[in-house]
Amino acid sequence: MISQRRPDQALPNYWEFPGGKVEPGEAPSAALARELAEELGVRVTVGRIWDVMHHIYPEYEVVMLVYACALGPGQQPRPVQVKQVAWVAPEGLGDYNVLPADVPLVERLLNEGAPI
Repeated sequence: MISQRRPDQALPNYWEFPGGKVEPGEAPSAALARELAEELGVRVTVGRIWDVMHHIYPEYEVVMLVYACALGPGQQPRPVQVKQVAWVAPEGLGDYNVLPADVPLVERLLNEGAPI
């Protein structure tokens, strides 16, 4: 699942794998669960780390911990703090303008498939 950034956000209208910043004192897995609740209105079970990615933008750097997650019972993502959401098979991700930081993750998903 990917979400599209709003026009009023940095890097507007790009698609991304949802998540966000870790707050001081917050575990990364807890930050992901919180961000998914805030951005997509869902409760999730956060699984194991599947990958660690690093990207340098001109203004800042990001280190991303990539987790496999499962939606809670009856949960359906909806655009709360994003423009829209889409369920996309790995082979369809090339049709979306994803954030530069997410391009290596798209390539890994195309080569290996989604984590279970």
